[in-house]
Amino acid sequence: MKIRTWGCRGSIATPGLTTLRYGGNSTCVEIRPSTGQTIIIDAGSGLRNLGSLLIQEKETAPIRFFFTHSHWDHLVGFPFFRPAYLEQFSIGLCSGPHAEDTMLKSLNHQMTSPFFPVDFRFLKAKFEFRCEREHGEYGNCRCHGLEISQMPLNHPDGGYGYKFMENGKTFVFLPDNELGFRHEGGLSHEQYVEFCRGADLLFHDAQYTDQEYMRARGWGHSTFGEAVDLALEARVKCLVLFHHDPDRTDEDLDRQVQWCRERIRMAGSAVQCYAAKEGTTIEL
Repeated sequence: MKIRTWGCRGSIATPGLTTLRYGGNSTCVEIRPSTGQTIIIDAGSGLRNLGSLLIQEKETAPIRFFFTHSHWDHLVGFPFFRPAYLEQFSIGLCSGPHAEDTMLKSLNHQMTSPFFPVDFRFLKAKFEFRCEREHGEYGNCRCHGLEISQMPLNHPDGGYGYKFMENGKTFVFLPDNELGFRHEGGLSHEQYVEFCRGADLLFHDAQYTDQEYMRARGWGHSTFGEAVDLALEARVKCLVLFHHDPDRTDEDLDRQVQWCRERIRMAGSAVQCYAAKEGTTIEL
């Protein structure tokens, strides 16, 4: 599978001269399994650019969204997703349990007057608000050849992270996941370690420095150090720092990546570490 980042900024999109290298769009990640279909995680502002690419492709393969939660930085791009306005596209929408209720309400709400001039009912794509799940505590499914597992996020208002598995390779996506505070519905540190155990690639929330976290504890996001320690405990192969703070400049992120790599080196580990960068593709 190929994983491409279209948006990795947290809380609000921050385009500008100080975010050119890592990008200023909010959360949107594309997965292309070996079968060729398109899976999209979240619909932040980065989704607009992905939509422009999809309508240029010769074949209109089915699109399946997996939403982590309904906070606005993860949905703001959906009204500008051009395939949703074209009848040749088929779009499925998944989330945690009862996605057909929660996601339909969220997407409808942001497109109702006076928030947006075009109502959801005018979209011409074929929509499907359901996900075939196997029985289990949180629900697992197969989608376009991928085995997909869900995990509750430790975040205000809840949400779900995901594990995508294909041909023995594993990609774990845990944005908006606070490791230093227990929210309602969130799980223990040990459970997140087990969910990430041995992953080839982990995208994890790393919004704050330790000093910044002193004023932001309980807001739903982790520190750089906590993300690194999780990756070390879970023995993942590669950690990608995600959900960059809107005030974090490119130079700030360069320094934080070096800090994280030094922490890993001091622990005697070979875990690779990068900051998510808009436009980057990783192949597993």
